[in-house]
Amino acid sequence: MATYVLIPGAGCGPWYWHLLEGELRDRGHDVVAVDLPCDDDAAGLPEYVDTAVAAVGDRTGLIVVAHSLGGFTGPLVCARLPVDLLVMLQAMPPLPGEPPGDWWANTGYQEAMREHRERDDTGAYESDDFDELFYNDVPPELAAGLRSRPRDQSGTPMEKPWPLDAWPDVPTRFLLCSEDLFFPPAFMRRVVRDRLGIVPDEIAAGHLPMLSRPRELADRLEAYRAQVPRRGS
Repeated sequence: MATYVLIPGAGCGPWYWHLLEGELRDRGHDVVAVDLPCDDDAAGLPEYVDTAVAAVGDRTGLIVVAHSLGGFTGPLVCARLPVDLLVMLQAMPPLPGEPPGDWWANTGYQEAMREHRERDDTGAYESDDFDELFYNDVPPELAAGLRSRPRDQSGTPMEKPWPLDAWPDVPTRFLLCSEDLFFPPAFMRRVVRDRLGIVPDEIAAGHLPMLSRPRELADRLEAYRAQVPRRGS
């Protein structure tokens, strides 16, 4: 049995993991969907990590899954706990010393989005509505469920430099969402290559595969788990 530790992105609570959580529990695993204090202006990345560590407690066989902005928190958890595997799920990979708020400019996100819009001939980017980019393949009832549970995202975690000098010594996989309109795939492939030096795996999903493709996502996570030995084994 493994313990999957699910680290959310900006302004999200544990609910958006519930379908994936069910899939993983049905396969015999423990799941910790971390409730980060994202709406607390007194909480920065250190408090996010403390929250995750406290939620894990004395569990073992840890697989950390970090989504979106959770890419800044997930590796910090790996530096604090004996983690078997880190999965960056369409996550923002940081550089040492980089404040999360600088990630967008440092990666050239706005320019990449402009170029992606110019090349797109599918009509996917005709709207500037954030929701349409974020929920493009999420079933309407699940998108409504997430909208009905709004969480503010404090700017506090964006301000201070990411504290690690190097990536933690933990096996790392990156699962890229190839249908994501918010983080376009060509942009993310470049960022992952430049920052992590690896070729990402891909899943045909938008930004929220835990809602749009929970079973397939669980299959992919389980395949990763099977490839990585547990610590001490």
